[in-house]
Amino acid sequence: MTLIGRTRARGIETLSLDSADTRNALSAALVGELADALTDCGKDGDVRAVVLTHTGNTFCAGADLRDPPHPDALVGLLRQIVELSKPVVARVTGHVRAGGLGLLAACDIAAGSAESSFAFTEVRIGVAPAVISLPVIPRTDPRALARYYLTGERFDAAEAARIGLLTAAGGAGEDVDTVLAPILDGLRRSSPQGLAETKRLLTARVLEALDRDAADLTALSARLFSSAQAREGMTAFLERRDPSWVM
Repeated sequence: MTLIGRTRARGIETLSLDSADTRNALSAALVGELADALTDCGKDGDVRAVVLTHTGNTFCAGADLRDPPHPDALVGLLRQIVELSKPVVARVTGHVRAGGLGLLAACDIAAGSAESSFAFTEVRIGVAPAVISLPVIPRTDPRALARYYLTGERFDAAEAARIGLLTAAGGAGEDVDTVLAPILDGLRRSSPQGLAETKRLLTARVLEALDRDAADLTALSARLFSSAQAREGMTAFLERRDPSWVM
């Protein structure tokens, strides 16, 4: 079964996370297929930019707790999005949780509809947003991030745009493709060399974080996911109950 849909229109390659039955959770298979599709886009001179979107009502629910990718594979995927010589644009019309926000932050531009919602839910299952912090922290307001990292609260598209997770948010009743139309038009009018070199300027801080912190955060993620509190948190999530620490 293919987990990544692919279409192309006037130089824009659209990659769709297509595992709606798992809420597009980051399984080992989905991460691998997305990485392969991005590699293809990077090699194809007819691709000017990539749009990353989804089927179903969830962009990405975070790590697949039944078939999680190796932390190194997730780091590799985030780095691949950041280093790709073509701009990557996220198109969100649904929910984004935990690891899905790492994908969002790795993209160069991100647009969401008014129906979108966002939450860093890691603390609620006994872990931390470790690996995804590599692209999230350099691009997001630190005071807002402290709140949402520590509480796991849900927030809307307008707030996601205010704190830097989204580039643009559609208003009530506004189609996200209307928001994206001038952005994609601008990318089509830009030279491949200009886009590649400008992207290198913009992603320097994120790549510095990847080079400096990836090994430590991968180790932290592995330690936390193997802990007793994480086992309780993940079991409670799968059983649709509160974990033992809820007061």
